[in-house]
Amino acid sequence: MVSESASSLLDSYQYKLNSYDEVLAPDGAIKPHWKKLFASLEEIGSEELRNRSQEIKNKIRENGVTYNIYQRTGGLNSPWKLDLIPFLIEQKEWQLISKGLQQRAILLDLILRDIYDQRKLIKEGLLPAELVYNNTGFFRACHDVKLPTQNQLIMYAADMARGPDGRMWVIDNRTQAPSGSGYALENRQIISKIMPELARDMYVSRLSPFFTQAQQSIFKVFREKSESLNVVYLTPGPNNETYFEHAYLASYLGYTLVQGDDLIVKNGFAWVKAIDGLQRVDIIIRRIDDEWCDPLELRLDSRLGVPGLLQVIRNGNVMVINPPGSSVVENSAFNAFLPPLCRHFLGEELILPSVATWWCGQPRELQNTLDNLDRLIIKKANRKQVFRSVYGKELTQDQRAELRLQILQNPTEYVAQEEVSFSTTPAFVDGQLEPRYAAIRAFLTATPSGYQVMDGGLTRSSSIKDKFTFSNQYGNVSKDTWIISDEAEVIRERIKLPVAPYQQLQASLPSRSAENLYWAARYSERSMSTTTYLMITLNALNFQRNFGSQNKTQHIEILLKTVSNLIQIEPYFSDDHKESFVNPYPIIAESISNVTKPTTITSSVQSFLRAMMAVRDQWNNVTWRTIDVIENINQKLQQIHSSHNANDIHNTLNSLQSNLLTFYGIINESIPRNNGYYLFETGKLIERILSKILILRSIFNIKTESFIENELLEAVLMNHFALSHYRATYKTNFEKEYVLDMILLDKHIPSSLAYLLDSLDYSLSQLPQASVRLSKSRKAILEAVTQIKLIDIAEIATVEPTSQVYDKLDTILSRVYELILSVSDYTTNQYFNHTATQHSITETIVDLNNGV
Repeated sequence: MVSESASSLLDSYQYKLNSYDEVLAPDGAIKPHWKKLFASLEEIGSEELRNRSQEIKNKIRENGVTYNIYQRTGGLNSPWKLDLIPFLIEQKEWQLISKGLQQRAILLDLILRDIYDQRKLIKEGLLPAELVYNNTGFFRACHDVKLPTQNQLIMYAADMARGPDGRMWVIDNRTQAPSGSGYALENRQIISKIMPELARDMYVSRLSPFFTQAQQSIFKVFREKSESLNVVYLTPGPNNETYFEHAYLASYLGYTLVQGDDLIVKNGFAWVKAIDGLQRVDIIIRRIDDEWCDPLELRLDSRLGVPGLLQVIRNGNVMVINPPGSSVVENSAFNAFLPPLCRHFLGEELILPSVATWWCGQPRELQNTLDNLDRLIIKKANRKQVFRSVYGKELTQDQRAELRLQILQNPTEYVAQEEVSFSTTPAFVDGQLEPRYAAIRAFLTATPSGYQVMDGGLTRSSSIKDKFTFSNQYGNVSKDTWIISDEAEVIRERIKLPVAPYQQLQASLPSRSAENLYWAARYSERSMSTTTYLMITLNALNFQRNFGSQNKTQHIEILLKTVSNLIQIEPYFSDDHKESFVNPYPIIAESISNVTKPTTITSSVQSFLRAMMAVRDQWNNVTWRTIDVIENINQKLQQIHSSHNANDIHNTLNSLQSNLLTFYGIINESIPRNNGYYLFETGKLIERILSKILILRSIFNIKTESFIENELLEAVLMNHFALSHYRATYKTNFEKEYVLDMILLDKHIPSSLAYLLDSLDYSLSQLPQASVRLSKSRKAILEAVTQIKLIDIAEIATVEPTSQVYDKLDTILSRVYELILSVSDYTTNQYFNHTATQHSITETIVDLNNGV
């Protein structure tokens, strides 16, 4: 537990230390900034620290901060883990670290440029050929793939930990598509809100200038080449481990989030398949691995990349950050050659040391490895080969013999590294302060004036005591990283991005994103419609059982049949299953909770949540907090059973309805009126019209006696949220003609068919149109509107004498239903086309040669 004084708190923490710790200076004294932090922790108190820790977890869930863990069942969208205690580094030390990181970035950039150009390092014997040509990160197709910039390595990240000499050691390089900067930014947002006292009397460097500087550098590249700039953020999709970060950064930076199928190569350029046609892409920030970038020249089975992309890069018509092939310098064996390469290129020694590394492809190094297996860590040289690090000291004699044979069979595939004891840092674990090993990932971006280092980073601490592992896939915990000083940070000169003509005025809306927005709306409305109607049915059922006449139950049967018509699962309510009306709760519970059947409430909500996640970049934190609540409610709904109290079921449904209405309100108040908004509205209105018609056709099917009819009319008005308006307007008992007039024709009622159809037509009219003429969708709506507006209420309120069926009403509603279904089909065909023709690479080259 946290002690009662700052001094005893430090004493208690120091007592637990068995290695070098971040709290301690080299002489064993407590570092001043850590002393201030511990004093703040003491003032907060142990109980409040536990509360704050839970508050951080709640905030992470509310903001939808997730990390997909592949090795665990149900690991998709796992909540991100964040410790409440930050990782502290003094500004003076960070300046030295930054120089070392900049040096390393320059060195790796030079190596990368040489490997894909003249390869002098191989010719001069400075780099073994096997480390390049046998490297899974090396691609011959990328030989002439170059960016129109001074540096080829635009984004770089380095994993560091403090070594036994008190200096930061680089333990890994990330050059392909470095991840983590978005999580670092989100960590800062959360900690600054929940733990503001910790920064008292300390000045913490901001993270935002790093992102602004990166943006400025990107804009400068194309300032002279293009009047507009279209930057896209290429993601593998929602199942990728860091998809949250892709969506988060795309939204934060104002870029368009795309998947490979959203892009196409045509006439020598890369284009986004947007709903208003092809839009040229200038810059692609990729988060897919090298080999997946271009199935035409790299990995043939890739569905994540863009066929022909490499040729477009060669032609200088698109800039991809980082360029494909960058992962070649992530090879762990390169660490053994960096010191001499640094002297060769820069005439300097490495400022930041690496862990001592031996590549087993060299005879002396191989023998050294075999002789010292019990004291070394064995890794695969190629990161992409699945192989967890092996600690020799943990192996039995037989296991070491087996490892020896594996190394001897393919020595060039293995590297050995010295096992180093790195520093620990305070972590809040189960209500106590515990020392945990930690590593920090630092981020750099290339600018015209050199590499810019983020004043912060992503720190990860081990979840296991006395174990140095920091992969999020194995459950480790992140930390906010503070670069601190005793003086206020000097505000840099305001960074100016290019003026309006060079800025992207409106982001592209890829057809895939458009489709997900459309279906998010349809599934949300489907959930809303079924929830609202089922609540009305439950109310009627409970009232009938407690206060109603047991001889007058026909309206209950009609309402229950409508439930089955709306949700369409088996078993269902029907005259052939009379026993279902005696005890309707098993079917009602099944209609709510069975997530495996596609039309139940929980299944609809689940589909809604998946669609929302696919367009994560479209939503702000307020929206996502509501989504988190809806997800929690859906988990409760999945537990509903027929034995549960009817009131409890109703209350849970009521909570879902309220939060869906909240979600609609947030959308209406916060989303710009762009193509995405109007597609969302289109999907919502189509689903609402279809559900209203289905319910009306089911309820107004056959004539019933007056008492039953009144009950049904009240249910219909409640379903249209029009009961109060009806009573205020007519001040009479329910009259069928008045009710039909209100729910079909009254334009003051937002859920009347006339109002909904007009709204649907307006939403479609705001979307890109292929012609000034009415589209097929709007023609269908025009016919539907005409059908409704020409209704003679007296006629449709009468039944056919023989069958006692409302045949005229049903005929009109049936036709409108078919028309709105056709609107859905037309909308899909017009805006959600992912299959635009891909031109061949040969045609691209010919077009360029002809100046097309």
